[in-house]
Amino acid sequence: MLKQAIQFGCVAAMFAALLLPAAQKKPAQKKAAPAKKAAPAKAAKAKSTPAPRINADEFVAQSLQQGLQIPVDNPAALVPFFEQLYRHQKGELPGPVRVLQYGDSHTAADELSGELRALFQASFGNGGAGFSFAGKPWRTYRRRDVKTGSSDGWHTDGLVARSGDGVYGLGGVSMTATSARESLYIEADASEFELFYYQQPGGGSMQLYDAGVPLDLISTGGEARPGYYHVAAAPGPHRFEVETLGRDPVRLFGWVAENPTGITYETFGINGASATTVGQWEPATLRDNLEHRNPDLIVLAYGTNEAGSAQWTLEKYQTMFMGLLRQFREASPTASILVLGPPDRAQRVRRQWQTMARIGIIAEAQRRAALLMGCAFLDLRAEMGGAGAMQQWVRAGEAQADHVHFTASGYRLLGDAIYTDIMGQYGAFLKARASIMATRGAGVVTP
Repeated sequence: MLKQAIQFGCVAAMFAALLLPAAQKKPAQKKAAPAKKAAPAKAAKAKSTPAPRINADEFVAQSLQQGLQIPVDNPAALVPFFEQLYRHQKGELPGPVRVLQYGDSHTAADELSGELRALFQASFGNGGAGFSFAGKPWRTYRRRDVKTGSSDGWHTDGLVARSGDGVYGLGGVSMTATSARESLYIEADASEFELFYYQQPGGGSMQLYDAGVPLDLISTGGEARPGYYHVAAAPGPHRFEVETLGRDPVRLFGWVAENPTGITYETFGINGASATTVGQWEPATLRDNLEHRNPDLIVLAYGTNEAGSAQWTLEKYQTMFMGLLRQFREASPTASILVLGPPDRAQRVRRQWQTMARIGIIAEAQRRAALLMGCAFLDLRAEMGGAGAMQQWVRAGEAQADHVHFTASGYRLLGDAIYTDIMGQYGAFLKARASIMATRGAGVVTP
């Protein structure tokens, strides 16, 4: 009953009263200015002498440290997720806690999200890989925690700049084969596996194998709708593979590999994607897949690519982004939603790198939309040092020369910062929860 109360906002409001004041004590200004290191004695002797410039490594370190003081906007929106974590740790809820992150190439790299996965699973247990795309939907696709692959006869739908029918499933990417003996596989350590596919009139059949041993025939023929095939397996490493048996079309969305306890951190990043990309996915299939997956936290990490388009005003982007949040909210009404604002970005103008000003507009539009839709928001640009920070991260070797993407170590630094922010709010939640339960136990009625 407590879980239901939290999910519909009753108890969340009480936690908000305790969580929000703590966050409001932090500076409201998002931009983190580098700390100056001029010694007081020198400043007294020559006040006009500027403070010595810090190097790029120091800038990154100081910015991340100062970023710990930047509040998560509307942290109470994370209470349903926190309650799931708490009750799972106490052994009161079966099954893993599930986190789904959607985004662009920053997510597709699975460095930032991979770091978050490792940190969450170190604290709350390894729930398995969760959902990953079927096969190898593009050449550089990877997940740090699973191995996937496919034969050459599969066609990928859902990638940017490629037209299709929108039936792409949970992560916005589907794989289709129309000839026999086309195969794809997943290698993962788990005890529960599930194949997400699309059932359609005239759909083909597949042979399912585990480590080369035939298990079952899976037919994808029937009324047009999402389909699911579940396999209970012995705990440990497995290699599941499917092979098509004829020319009838087979369309697959992905695999699920999970354990009975712990947490999953599942990533759906598409290179070049923007928040509008999700609007091109067929809503009924996406909703059915989301309901079936039943996530506890949805993370949305878009904005980098939109910042390169002049079409977006703050108001237009806010309206569009509210529609995206509404779509996920309606499909997963019990899940918390966290919006990660885009990181800083620079562009080459007349042989000089200039900060892309529209990043700030996009981030502010996302923040406003998140607050209006009852979601949490974390300003990633402010976390890394504010406008212009990208150039310092490049000099420090934590971002790539394109001034858009990060290096592996840079992504890990951002992942560490995000995790610290979330866990800081989780610690505040635990204190608030204990206080509320103690008050109730004393017979005091909390409004």
